Amino acid sequence: MSLLIGSMTIGFILSLLALGVFLSFRVFAFPDITAEGSITLGASVAAALLVAGFSPLSATMAGFLSGMIAGAATGILHTRFNINGLLAGILVMTSLYSINLHIMGKSNIPLLTQTTFANTAEKAGAFFLGGRDSLNVWGWEVSARDASIFVCVIVVITIVSILLYLFFGTQIGTAMRATGDNSQMIRALGVSDGNMITFGLAISNGLIAFAGALLAQYQGFADVQMGIGMVVWGLASVIIGEALVGTRQLGFAIVGAIMGSVLFRLLVAIALRWGLNPNDLKLITAAFVFLALILPNLLAKFSATRVRSPARA
Repeated sequence: MSLLIGSMTIGFILSLLALGVFLSFRVFAFPDITAEGSITLGASVAAALLVAGFSPLSATMAGFLSGMIAGAATGILHTRFNINGLLAGILVMTSLYSINLHIMGKSNIPLLTQTTFANTAEKAGAFFLGGRDSLNVWGWEVSARDASIFVCVIVVITIVSILLYLFFGTQIGTAMRATGDNSQMIRALGVSDGNMITFGLAISNGLIAFAGALLAQYQGFADVQMGIGMVVWGLASVIIGEALVGTRQLGFAIVGAIMGSVLFRLLVAIALRWGLNPNDLKLITAAFVFLALILPNLLAKFSATRVRSPARA
């Protein structure tokens, strides 16, 4: 049960990554690879501030803001200097590797002795549970610490999702969505599509860095290599989520991205539980993404074939 709770907790934390990837790839159709650097940036900034004595809240918010700066840098390179979006993301991602090393001062920062959001959630859980060390959930014994962190993460993700949904209902949010649908139309209405793209990428990478800050605090360390393959992870979550909800309507798409992230993490945990070599994890992740990409088309062709067959009969 601890493995299940832990996997779902990481899945919910990385749903922020999925939401960020959803904004860049789905709303703006922008191939942003900055995510692999910005998730580590959020983790490194949060870890460095925690070691310096800052509170978990201020360290996490600083990680979020640092991600926004990274995303805005990618947007500025693309919109102001006319650099291809993919190349702009690669430039910023490459730069962030050195920046993250400078922020941390070394390749890895342990947080086992620092006060993190996980410790805060554990204390809150102990207060509400009356100091119990464990609780019974449908016949399974779950540690109070795991349950407290899990509930805390769900609350954070719920708040972020609601705020994101409400934001896209505002004039700026609607303009951002319209920019992704038809940039020529939005320019004809007097709105700067460049500013919308830059702002959108800032929010996207802010959410991704937010995920990195929470992940570092949950795992107890920040590592300069932790962002490798995260774009693929986010894409897989978005694709799986779209398959689950069956629509790209905004509200359902947000919920789908969260569901996809959790389900994808559970699939990875099951694969590891069955004896998968951890060295093959990235290969299995790529295989999952490949299946998620081709499966909808295969199912559509299969359904079309079944519909035509009775008609011919």
